[in-house]
Amino acid sequence: MTVQTVFRVEGMSCAGCVARVESVIADVPGVEEATVNLATGRAAIKFLEDQSSEADFRKAIAAAGYGVSDLADSAESQRREIAGLRRDVMIAALLTLPLLATAKLPLIPSVADAMQKILSGQGWALIELALVTPVLFYAGGRFIKLGWSELRHLNPGMNSLVMMGAGAAFLYSTFVLFWPNLFPPGTAQLYFVAAGVIVTLILVGRYLEALARGRTSQAISALMQLEPQTARVVRDGVEIEISVDDLSLGDVLAVRPGERLAADGIVLDGTSQVDEAMITGESMPVEKGAGAEVISGTINKAGAFTYRATGVGDQTVLRRIVQLVEQAQNDKPEVQRIADKIASIFVPVVMVVAVLTFVLWMVFGSDPALGFAFVTAVSVLLIACPCAMGLATPTAIMVGTGRGAENGILIRNGSALESLARVDTVLFDKTGTLTHGTPELIDILDPMSGNTLENSDEVLAVIAAAEAQSEHPLSTAIIDAATVRGLDLPQTTEFVVHPGFGVEATIEGRRILVGTARLMDQEKIDSARGRTAANRLAESGKTPVMVAIDGKLVAVLGIADTVKPESAATVEQLKYLGLRVGMVTGDNRKTAGVIAAELGIDQIAAETLPGDKAQEIERLQNEGHKVAFVGDGINDAPALATADVGIAIGTGTDIAVEAGDVVLMSGDVRSVVKAIVLARGTLRTIRYNFLWAYGYNIALIPVAAGAFFPLFGWLLNPMLAAAAMSISSVFVVTNSLRLRKLKLPFAT
Repeated sequence: MTVQTVFRVEGMSCAGCVARVESVIADVPGVEEATVNLATGRAAIKFLEDQSSEADFRKAIAAAGYGVSDLADSAESQRREIAGLRRDVMIAALLTLPLLATAKLPLIPSVADAMQKILSGQGWALIELALVTPVLFYAGGRFIKLGWSELRHLNPGMNSLVMMGAGAAFLYSTFVLFWPNLFPPGTAQLYFVAAGVIVTLILVGRYLEALARGRTSQAISALMQLEPQTARVVRDGVEIEISVDDLSLGDVLAVRPGERLAADGIVLDGTSQVDEAMITGESMPVEKGAGAEVISGTINKAGAFTYRATGVGDQTVLRRIVQLVEQAQNDKPEVQRIADKIASIFVPVVMVVAVLTFVLWMVFGSDPALGFAFVTAVSVLLIACPCAMGLATPTAIMVGTGRGAENGILIRNGSALESLARVDTVLFDKTGTLTHGTPELIDILDPMSGNTLENSDEVLAVIAAAEAQSEHPLSTAIIDAATVRGLDLPQTTEFVVHPGFGVEATIEGRRILVGTARLMDQEKIDSARGRTAANRLAESGKTPVMVAIDGKLVAVLGIADTVKPESAATVEQLKYLGLRVGMVTGDNRKTAGVIAAELGIDQIAAETLPGDKAQEIERLQNEGHKVAFVGDGINDAPALATADVGIAIGTGTDIAVEAGDVVLMSGDVRSVVKAIVLARGTLRTIRYNFLWAYGYNIALIPVAAGAFFPLFGWLLNPMLAAAAMSISSVFVVTNSLRLRKLKLPFAT
């Protein structure tokens, strides 16, 4: 049986680390899939439980030199990592500053004379050695530990490069200090300060990077903080406060104004307004009364009510959202998989380039050749660290999916985000997606004139009374209209259903008929004068219903599933973004055509079965289009699964999380536009990150190798190489964080 485990890996710093951890996991028997995310530090592993266990993976990762902790301890683990880096940065900085002073102040003649009177040059060199040793071996000990592990497993990464660069500077300087006669004239120079500054700058970069990466996780942290720690439960008529962990399905909870809800549930009594913004992205509070669904983590704004728990613990919508966001942040889109492959090749290539650089300078370089060879080789090792490459995608995915969750857009995986950014065609289901999904009474017309009936309230009250005992959707639309107008319905004494035709009722001694023209014909009612109005309603996509009282046609009703007010703006905005917009529906062609014309949709496929919708998507895909399909996530499941990106419309707790790649928590289709803009922004950020990371390396490796020295005298100091490498990583993370400020359409 295949199972999955997820835990946090500590100590990773670059794409090479990710490749190393994934490699050692893959070597454990029974592994089907392993995904390691640098930005979150999470390792997600699917494996056969009869062949291996979580303990095997932890042991393998630890043997590779990395730490392992439970996800539950993720926040604490991250705090420990940041605290450890802060401590090491402070130690390194406190020792490197006097090291710099000791090494560089002698360049000032007057200071050099004063220093010479205190100690000889050899004495000051010994002080440099004493200062740099704890910087390299204590504060920078992580580089040696992990770097040696990487080399031992023939999988070099950033730690290997830092260890080799700083270590080479230290060993070279140590030999110069104690055995200067081993070196050719002019090459016996000390690089202790370079070793110390390299380690210090990279530690500073790591620390800033860890702080920034912590900020990318804030969406999940914010979601988790929405859940209260305690709940007020009503037992035996008494309210008692208990931990949310002790809640059970069926418990009755009491909520007061200003409190967060501790579970999903159904309101039993009381009324209030609930702020569901963090769940649905909607800014306006939602009215709640008896029978209404409420969601864990939302805020009760006014009034008090009790509700019965229908979802507690991991069964709540809030927990499912957190799980979806974590899953998305741990997923690797195709662009990241390609980047990982490049990075796994890049580091060994860099090491070869560093060796070639050293050899070429030794053979063809000007005096002192050894000094030039050493400086350029170390600079190449440091400048080419692939840290920024490893962070380019996961940091952007983390911020993008987190920003989506804040706006009620749940993106199930990073691949969906990438695919959504590339779509060129968006197809909508009609009923319940572009329309409300329930019929509404739109018109009450005079059959003679075709105009709105003057005494429509009086007639509507009688019609609604006749329909009160029917369960037909059209009957529901009529009753709802009477309820909205606040009409008092007269008493019905007799009621008869004419299947497929309509209903008949006796109200206050009058015979009422409500139904189709065929019902009127069957009951010998003259309906000729209402045919014109009925045909006009049918032409506009409405269902005509005729009403007769005591044998006389008195009204023609127009009932339709109305377009959501935000649908037209959504279609317009999608076209503005350069996308083709279409509608696929099981409704008849006439009604579909009317709705499409109202919304400005040109591409229509009507009278389609669920399988036909999937075939229409396949047809477009075969033409080379990237298709997103938007539906309710249940009867549209085949189409959602077939599309390049399936976008499921959710309504609060009724979320078809298994149907779509993207789930919109509210029924507002404008979120489709927000999701696409967010996806495009995320992919654009990833591309900028890669452009910086790779362009930076490709551009500076020749400089570091000294290729321009003969022409322009350009030579990169190893200290500057280390600083530039750290800055590159911080740039990538902060560039990804800019997504938090990305302007989304229809912002409230």
